[in-house]
Amino acid sequence: MKFMKNITYIILICIAFILGFSTNSVSQGCVAIRPGGTCSLTGNTAGGNSFALHKGQWQMAATYRYFESYKHYKGDVEQKERVENGTQVINTANSIDLSLTYAVNHRLSLSLSLPIIHYDRSSLYEHYGNSIAANPAQARFYTGAKGIGDVRLSASYWLFDPAKALKGNIAISIGIKAPSGNYGVNGNFHSRLKDGTDAVTVRAVDQSIQLGDGGWGVNLEVQAFQTLFSRASLYFNGFYLSNPKNVNNTITRGTLNNVDPLIAYHSVADQFAVRLGMNYQPFSSKSLFVGLGGRVEGIPSSDLIGKSEGFRRPGYIVSIEPSLTYIKGKTTLLLSVPTATYRNRIKSVYDLADPKGERHGDAAFADYSVNVSAIYRF
Repeated sequence: MKFMKNITYIILICIAFILGFSTNSVSQGCVAIRPGGTCSLTGNTAGGNSFALHKGQWQMAATYRYFESYKHYKGDVEQKERVENGTQVINTANSIDLSLTYAVNHRLSLSLSLPIIHYDRSSLYEHYGNSIAANPAQARFYTGAKGIGDVRLSASYWLFDPAKALKGNIAISIGIKAPSGNYGVNGNFHSRLKDGTDAVTVRAVDQSIQLGDGGWGVNLEVQAFQTLFSRASLYFNGFYLSNPKNVNNTITRGTLNNVDPLIAYHSVADQFAVRLGMNYQPFSSKSLFVGLGGRVEGIPSSDLIGKSEGFRRPGYIVSIEPSLTYIKGKTTLLLSVPTATYRNRIKSVYDLADPKGERHGDAAFADYSVNVSAIYRF
């Protein structure tokens, strides 16, 4: 009982620690969080320490994520006219996060994570424009990006001996994120000339579909589980990525002549994710677990370390997250579908610099995302 109280106390500290960074300045819009930035520590909170790695073991994992963002928000107010008028921006994201983990011993492990990404984006405003006068046919054009994202290398450590802490444990992970993803992907942008003909300009695609952010980062992760009663356990995952670099050299709108110099370049933003919920084993078999929890993820307006200038869409999304976990021998399969219950595109540093307090950019959010993981240890 005393151990459970200690675990609960530490979990609450971890939640406060991570959420404390985002209380005053919270996260992004068009893409809630980049691939490779999700909670991904060694072990499985559904199965508790039954899935903890032993010394010398390896673990391979592949996590597929899909979502489509198209609902525009300013603050927490949806701009419904964008969908009604057909002027919404649509981002479709498909990514696979590949990871390899090695257990130095039964408490310490090292992990390497590589995202492979395919983004597609369609809009009116980036090309001919949203208005009927500029875009009589309301033509929609596409840009995209595909390739590897930003690689992460991390070390994870269980605070309590997994051989003894069978009903609850906490793992802390510290890692480094390298700027391996292309943060200056270009695309074809269309403009309608006075005679109605089409002209194409090549420039950087929107920040939300760039493959990387162009900066080195340091991430902190926390994973914890605690048995509540027979067949039920509490889980917690927390992730915060700190990007000290201010901006990269990707120009926001393709030229320096048609954009405010305060947001001329893309910002290298922090990001975070927090998950808390319960897993339940409905049958006597230890293979299947059902879960239900909450999830918060996004991009802060102001970074934890360094300046927060440049262009970014800060905001966050709160979701309810049902999940299924199936464990069979050395293989684990996981499915979760976070479904949005609250979305907020908060003001960026640039927005807050408006002396009149009127400036407030928007961002497109998804209704849900699909996350499928396959994990194998050997």
